[in-house]
Amino acid sequence: MSSRFAVGIHILTLIKINQNGVSSSEFIAGSVNTNPVVIRKIMGMLKQAGLVKVRPGIAGAELAKDLSDITLLDVYKAVNVVQDKELFSIHENPNPECPVGRNIQNTIGPIFEIAQTTLEKALGNVTVEDVERDIMEKEKRNSKMLHNE
Repeated sequence: MSSRFAVGIHILTLIKINQNGVSSSEFIAGSVNTNPVVIRKIMGMLKQAGLVKVRPGIAGAELAKDLSDITLLDVYKAVNVVQDKELFSIHENPNPECPVGRNIQNTIGPIFEIAQTTLEKALGNVTVEDVERDIMEKEKRNSKMLHNE
């Protein structure tokens, strides 16, 4: 599975946390530890999905929606992690002369479909704001631990 999904969540969360600064592709790339070109590509996908606003020639991105209105499923779909009903692909053209080859697609296909539907439902129940809140709580705990040593 592509890392675009995790990077998309990272981008949105960082833009929120850095809302008083400039969230340029270079700045975000430093946080993600990747190339700014990768960030610009994913930002383009997030923009097309209506999740971020970027302006040509002006450094920085802004959220197009509140994080509470963006689910992880929105990000998942925005970055084209998988096509509909294709999270798990089934090999094509198994041997019809073999009992397993003849029946494998019809047997595991529905199971794969249920698994993808379950995953997407779970992602739809979590917002990027939930992620951002959890990160900030962890950061507070880490800060307290460092100051109490």
